[in-house]
Amino acid sequence: MNIGTIFKKIAFYFVVLVIVVIAVFPFYYAIITSFKTGSGIFQVDYWLTEISWANYESVLKGRNFISSLWNSVLIAGVTVALSLLLAVTASYALARVRFRGRGLLLMTILGVSMFPQIAVLAGLFELIRFIGVYNTPYALIISYTIFTLPFTVWVLTTFMRDLPMEIEEAAIMDGATPWVIITKVFMPLLWPALVTTGLLAFIGAWNEFLFALTFTISEDQRTVPVAISMLSGASEQEIPWGPIMAASVLVTIPLVILVLIFQRKIVAGLTAGGVKG
Repeated sequence: MNIGTIFKKIAFYFVVLVIVVIAVFPFYYAIITSFKTGSGIFQVDYWLTEISWANYESVLKGRNFISSLWNSVLIAGVTVALSLLLAVTASYALARVRFRGRGLLLMTILGVSMFPQIAVLAGLFELIRFIGVYNTPYALIISYTIFTLPFTVWVLTTFMRDLPMEIEEAAIMDGATPWVIITKVFMPLLWPALVTTGLLAFIGAWNEFLFALTFTISEDQRTVPVAISMLSGASEQEIPWGPIMAASVLVTIPLVILVLIFQRKIVAGLTAGGVKG
């Protein structure tokens, strides 16, 4: 092994180390800060010097944080289920059925996802009020699904196109209906893509703030991001950084666990279609 190869490897691992530190350090520092109390919060420490559960107790016992957590789980879960159900059927039509305007329709779906939330907030608010679901979980489920669906349709359509036509033709010869082909033939092959898009949709719905703040008004209907923002207004004298950090850690841990559980499926979904035979 020559010096050039050794230098390239060292440079590569150094770049990887820098990226990992930049990505992980904010969460690591939030964990350290969440265990501090009093003036210790404002002291810069890179190692855990004290452990106090007061911030976590304050968050879990006050201001309906647990109910907000369950609201986020319910809304994000239903949003993912609806998005994947609609996206799988739509991607089958866009990828496997030939009809005029298919490409234009797919580009239109992608274009819808480019609109910023604030641009459609007023119109979506009027729609939510008109159908009578304001300040209910249905308002957030509808709005999240609207913004999640274009992305899931686009990604699943790309994966669906890469599936061999021979599999579908064999199923048709056996008398399978389109619904059977989607559920029994294609979905087992699409699991990596479904997990990847579903997890990204879940994270998007879990972290969303603007719609959750606008379409809910009562504390029992709020999601976790809004509940955390309300912690900053708990005291007029100072911002309670300790409870905010503790709440942020509690909200982030479920996402980390999901990524660790499905990491192999995520990698397979992100790399599928990257190699052409």
